[in-house]
Amino acid sequence: MSKANITRAQLIEQLNLWGENHINAEQLQDWMVTHYDPDEVDIGRGEPEWVVEAMNIVMNEYEIAKTEKFRQENYQLAIDFIQADESKFNQTRHLFLQQGFRD
Repeated sequence: MSKANITRAQLIEQLNLWGENHINAEQLQDWMVTHYDPDEVDIGRGEPEWVVEAMNIVMNEYEIAKTEKFRQENYQLAIDFIQADESKFNQTRHLFLQQGFRD
């Protein structure tokens, strides 16, 4: 039996739904909690290593952060991080982690 897989497109779709006010922060977090289980689900199967790492970081952050800390106006930073090429990985990770959430 093969493991379920979360694709980059599925994750970006959820982020866009939230960013465009189709779902709220709690619903986004619920999706992350329901789907993010690296022991049970493959994350980004077939994607380059840095994309898989970016997806894991994004899903983990939205799973564990308090929803009132989410900065919806900066949701695009998460998408940019997931879509970045390897040369922009560190830069986009920093922007997402520093500006994607309130302190």
